[in-house]
Amino acid sequence: MKELSECRVLIVDDVKANIDVLVQALREDHKLSIALDGEAALRTIEKNPPDLVLLDIVMPGLDGYEVCRRLRSDPKTRELPIMFLSSLEDVCDKTRGFEAGGNDYLTKPFEVLEVKARVRSLLKAKAYSDEVKERSTAELRIAREIQMGLLPADVAAVAQKSRLDISALLEPATEIGGDFYDVIPLRDGRVLVVVGDVSGKGIPAALFMAVTMTLIRSAARQFTSPDQIARQVNTALCAHNPRGMFVTLFCCIVDTVKMTLCYANAGHPSPVLLRPGEAPSLPFDSTSTPVGVFDILDTEAGWEDFRPGDGVVIYTDGVTEAFNDTGALLTGKGLIASLVAAAGKNSSAITLCASNAVRQHVGSHPQSDDITILTLAFPLK
Repeated sequence: MKELSECRVLIVDDVKANIDVLVQALREDHKLSIALDGEAALRTIEKNPPDLVLLDIVMPGLDGYEVCRRLRSDPKTRELPIMFLSSLEDVCDKTRGFEAGGNDYLTKPFEVLEVKARVRSLLKAKAYSDEVKERSTAELRIAREIQMGLLPADVAAVAQKSRLDISALLEPATEIGGDFYDVIPLRDGRVLVVVGDVSGKGIPAALFMAVTMTLIRSAARQFTSPDQIARQVNTALCAHNPRGMFVTLFCCIVDTVKMTLCYANAGHPSPVLLRPGEAPSLPFDSTSTPVGVFDILDTEAGWEDFRPGDGVVIYTDGVTEAFNDTGALLTGKGLIASLVAAAGKNSSAITLCASNAVRQHVGSHPQSDDITILTLAFPLK
């Protein structure tokens, strides 16, 4: 935890006598900075945020209330402790201070010992909060590393023996998320490919994702068709699912000898089929509810024949439901339009084309959901 003597306190007041009193009281206990008005305070805080602001209210230009409101509206200073020190002692004035976002309010003239005690209290609370956040950030970083380690490290290498060209991209919206993919070589030379999207975000979604991946890998050793695998995973999840979470799942088995794809789609967006000389299409409709919703998953396997040069783009709804600054979604039509020129290209080029479409649509808007894109390409003979 940060030592209180290392904490910096910003004193904001336009009266020299008040500043002198506060400096005399606090200079041996903490590092101090001074601003003589609201604008100067905001500039100082932007360059080097302090650990605590002692803020006068009546000042030339911006008053203390407005300074506090601006600090609270900025994500970088939203949680910065602020204590008002003011000669305004009416209850309404104090109420305005707390409504603006102040953490404490002390009226002038003040007792030095009380100021020192309240400053120590606010700084201790901030130091403890900062330590908790640092620990949480470190734990989330480790959790992300573990989660990403569950994914196949090199999908292209996994499918190399089958001559299937595969590439994948996963970008969680937060430190950890609920999207996942897997590529599992089967005994007969076929390849099982799975993309899933767990309901919710954060740690619960990440745990559910890990459980689902484990169940899929276990089922892949027992069953030979994607609908059987999906049903087995659904049965296991429903047996132990106290929070009622679920996962949309696209599960397929690819045979590059017979040039076929057998699939089960449990509530997942239809992948895009790219075929040179034809418009991209969405032929892989959902065949059931998501996995984990009902005890019995009523799903059937679908089939698609392929030609050399075909490609399949499997994605999660974080792609088509990506927002831009106006609130508009990319949508399935937007994704398809972006992939027209990608038909016939290798999997890496197609994946890059899809991810660029998301980035160009979103622009500067923060990512709202996990994004996963996995592309299968059937090489030209």
